[in-house]
Amino acid sequence: MDQSLHITDQKPQLRMVALLGFLVAVWFALYNLIQPLANWITYSLLHLQSGSRLGESIAFFLYDVPKILLLLSGMIFLISILRTFFSPERTRALLGGKRQGIGNVLAAMLGIVTPFCSCSAVPLFIGFVESGIPLGVTFSFLIAAPTINEVAIVMLFGLFGWKVAALYITSGLIIAIIAGMVIGRLNLERYVEDFVWKLQGTGVSEGEILTWTDRIQRSWESVKEIVGKVWVYVVIGIAVGAGIHGYVPESALVGIMGKQAWWSVPAAVLLGVPLYSNAAGVIPIVSALMEKGASLGTVLAFMMAVVGLSLPETIILRRVLKPQLIAVFISTVAFAIIITGYMFNLVM
Repeated sequence: MDQSLHITDQKPQLRMVALLGFLVAVWFALYNLIQPLANWITYSLLHLQSGSRLGESIAFFLYDVPKILLLLSGMIFLISILRTFFSPERTRALLGGKRQGIGNVLAAMLGIVTPFCSCSAVPLFIGFVESGIPLGVTFSFLIAAPTINEVAIVMLFGLFGWKVAALYITSGLIIAIIAGMVIGRLNLERYVEDFVWKLQGTGVSEGEILTWTDRIQRSWESVKEIVGKVWVYVVIGIAVGAGIHGYVPESALVGIMGKQAWWSVPAAVLLGVPLYSNAAGVIPIVSALMEKGASLGTVLAFMMAVVGLSLPETIILRRVLKPQLIAVFISTVAFAIIITGYMFNLVM
């Protein structure tokens, strides 16, 4: 009798797990459909010319908005599920409870193996902050994920050899770790929006026992609350990035940075911050700059600024971080990138 009752109790749990598996399959199917659907709408339905500035901007917008929203929803749901197995204290201890710097190293290493551009890394960053992981550690991830990109590593290796690729990885890792440690020591938690700290109460308490139904329901509530507060900023940020993507000519960048001057490195960073692209999109510009005689440090500083700092990323982050913390983040990373650029110019 007891065994029969136990089997009956398990049926709702099995149904929820099956539903979860179905939703995961749907998520992956939708994610893989975004690119062809965006191209079909842009070039077939709207009849915009492939390669035109307007066409490139529209296709970029139609691809990136659903991509970021799907990533945001998926990452928040996944992290929320994982959080139901850990109390906030255990979560913080995982990356932040060790001695100074260890959590930053672990987060930066996670960022290396996470193939995200800056805007795509934001959803996981939000999940980290919402989970109570220390700010400095989360920033180490946010910096490393887009800055150290596997596509850039392969392309740099092919164009310039393994030494340059290794220097690129090492410098990006050092930037992510040191910048995260600096931000962590400044105790800037008060500059995180209040609603983020309130969301931390959705995790599991010590000794609390949850069913899979409970876990899925709590995770879904987290997704609705966070996405509901952030989606407008995602759309605005990607719209800005789409305009830049389609209308900023490569020749203008080459004309400014293809010169040897002391101010070339900071100029490269200042030019890179407003732009938005992934590492693969920046590499052709990098190659053109090198052909025009730009120094390697200048070129790498530009690439790191484009993929590690971007205006759309800043707009999205504004929903969860106050301007003071965003300013500290941008200035800290920009300074580190400038120092790295000068170092490369001296060594190479």
